[in-house]
Amino acid sequence: MRKWISFPHKEGTVSRQAHADLPEEAIYEREAGRAGFFGPAAHFHHRHPPTGWSEWQGPLRPRALDLNRQQERASIPWQVPAFLHNSHCQMRLWHLDADMTELMRNADGDELMFVHAGRAELYCDYGHMTLETGDYLMMPRSTMWRLEVIEPLQILMIEATGDSFQLPDKGLVGPHAIFDPAMLDLPQINDPFLAQQSETPWRVNIKRLGEFSTVSYPFNPLDAIGWHGDLAPVRINWRDIRPLMSHRYHLPPSAHTTFVASRFVVCTFVPRPIESDPGALKVPFYHNNDDFDEVLFYHAGDFFSRDNIEAGMVTFHPCGFTHGPHPKAFAAGQAYAKKFTDEVAVMVDTRDPLELSDQAQALENPDYANSWQVTE
Repeated sequence: MRKWISFPHKEGTVSRQAHADLPEEAIYEREAGRAGFFGPAAHFHHRHPPTGWSEWQGPLRPRALDLNRQQERASIPWQVPAFLHNSHCQMRLWHLDADMTELMRNADGDELMFVHAGRAELYCDYGHMTLETGDYLMMPRSTMWRLEVIEPLQILMIEATGDSFQLPDKGLVGPHAIFDPAMLDLPQINDPFLAQQSETPWRVNIKRLGEFSTVSYPFNPLDAIGWHGDLAPVRINWRDIRPLMSHRYHLPPSAHTTFVASRFVVCTFVPRPIESDPGALKVPFYHNNDDFDEVLFYHAGDFFSRDNIEAGMVTFHPCGFTHGPHPKAFAAGQAYAKKFTDEVAVMVDTRDPLELSDQAQALENPDYANSWQVTE
């Protein structure tokens, strides 16, 4: 058994409440936190912005990737290199322009797909459903599936390697907050699914331990006529998420958790009112997330805490340094210039260090670390 060392303490000039009513002489608050906003934390009040560095050298640095420049294409999604990966998680952006002519099966872990662009018909072991832009699709490990393209697809794929995706414990707010589990859609054994069944030969590509095997059938193996149980792919669109909000307190990113694996979490940032209380912080607070690497995939909107970030880009903030809003965003928050956020983004926080692929390094903006510098 073990427990965190705990000694709530105040030293010097401080605010009584984190993220609110900051001292006038030190308006820059920095949170040093453990266990990804769930553990003990200390809040510092600084005279200067904690991101006000003048130079950055070395391999540990904030990174920005423009996945819109990615050239890799493949009919098998896992042949596209993961732009970030570790032994528990892989992230890749998969482009698909034509119907799949073979089935896929990932035996390495659950797959979470976020439809960044496009529409498609999904056929899998469990039936049929139509996928739209903005959909999350959680595909259980070893499910057979294929897509028929309605509009060209860009899909963010997040693999829970050797693991599964579950829903977060919503604690005091109850199981129906953020989204009701009744909002989860499941595939159906419907007419389109039955119509695609045939005696035509099909092949299944199976990924296991990062290698591929192919199994051939003299018929379409998606031939179920029914199923029952409590295991199946589930879908929810970001538009169905009703974010937790407080007009008096800026909630931490963990309040927006959508899916949880053993070694990482997936959060969704969706449009919401900005805090209106005069003393409340109105932008993400400066913080050291000292146990997690943080990744943000930008889907749509105006990304109010970042300069020069567009849809289809990724920011990567490994643990070990302070980060937070850019200077313009901080100033706009101080002035309460915006009353509503207009952004949709997928965040992945991993407990284990992520590695950047060689292909992703070619997509990096090398000046991103300088974007926090104040320019007059």
